[in-house]
Amino acid sequence: MVSFNQLGLSDSILKAITELGFETPSEIQAQAIPQLIENNIDFIGLAQTGTGKTAAFGLPLLQKIDPSNPHTQALILAPTRELGQQIAQQLEHFSKYQHRVNVLAVYGGTNIMTQIHALKRPQQVIIATPGRLIDLIQRKAVKLGNLQYLILDEADEMLTMGFKEEVDRILSYTPEEKNIWLFSATMSDDIKRIVRNYMEDPFEVKLNTRHEVNVNIEHQFAVVKRADKLEALVRFLDVNPDMRGVVFCRTKRETQNLAEDLLKRDYKADALHGDLSQHQRDRVMGRFKNHELQVLIATDVAARGIDVNDLTHVFHFSLPDDLSYYTHRSGRTARAGKKGTSIAFVHGREKFRVGRISHTLGIRFEQIRIPSADEIYNMRLKNWAQQIIATDVRG
Repeated sequence: MVSFNQLGLSDSILKAITELGFETPSEIQAQAIPQLIENNIDFIGLAQTGTGKTAAFGLPLLQKIDPSNPHTQALILAPTRELGQQIAQQLEHFSKYQHRVNVLAVYGGTNIMTQIHALKRPQQVIIATPGRLIDLIQRKAVKLGNLQYLILDEADEMLTMGFKEEVDRILSYTPEEKNIWLFSATMSDDIKRIVRNYMEDPFEVKLNTRHEVNVNIEHQFAVVKRADKLEALVRFLDVNPDMRGVVFCRTKRETQNLAEDLLKRDYKADALHGDLSQHQRDRVMGRFKNHELQVLIATDVAARGIDVNDLTHVFHFSLPDDLSYYTHRSGRTARAGKKGTSIAFVHGREKFRVGRISHTLGIRFEQIRIPSADEIYNMRLKNWAQQIIATDVRG
């Protein structure tokens, strides 16, 4: 089995990632890191969410950055503010023992003048969402003339969210001589166009994503009438009091309504969807990360960039129309080598869709039943008894 010591990483980076608990590289890390360290190449990494892509490009990138060069040497484009923040945070951790490498994340929803002020200082690595980056370029706050590395993270999602023109425009501001590292879950037509138009003989790593993503996830489904889905979810919450999960809905309205229904029943839940302001979104995510919420109710797009390592469950309140979204959703659990459970609620006529997902993605589903009232009663009795036993009755 390959270790991080065999990938060509510097002692300072190895020391940092050892402290972070990194032990064995994931498949994308083991294949990408040596190539990106040793060669000046264009690169394509096809891997699903949760496979360690940030370290796969972040570790070699930090090793290639020249701290003595004050110019912006690398640009990382991310589809969402949350993903950008997480990449910046991880790069800060990875570079803990390096000579000072300045990393700055810029994104919409916050004061642009604060970001312009920060950009007046040397920033060797900029992480940006496309729209905010174009605003900053137009204000001449960002200069990309000395760029050496352009990383497109979750490129398929970026294009799905409608940033195709922005990506083309950003690329027009960059030097012709640079390396492009593209990471994506799928090789869509839009991704192929970027590869064809902007990349030169890229080295490609394509994972066996079925094994990589699903090895620690238990995939289950329950047949439930549409009108009974709320009650089914509540019963799973009751029988798993230590659960931390994300419930995926198809529409913003469905997301908000479900969160409100759960709140009325005194469950610790909140909604995450596109109609929230950035302040509201930050507040919800803060509460979830601080364990003030048991479940987060989210749409697919709003959930992009959520990176919480201790999620036990993912619920598909409605199955996604796009099969790739099933993989993205399920990949929110079973992070960092932990186990996770993905449960889909389907009505009778949707059972064929479970079969299609199983066949297409190469995963095995187990049909389960909704917990009974007796099971919930027994669980509550057990929890009550444990609380009594744990109570210190000494005066």
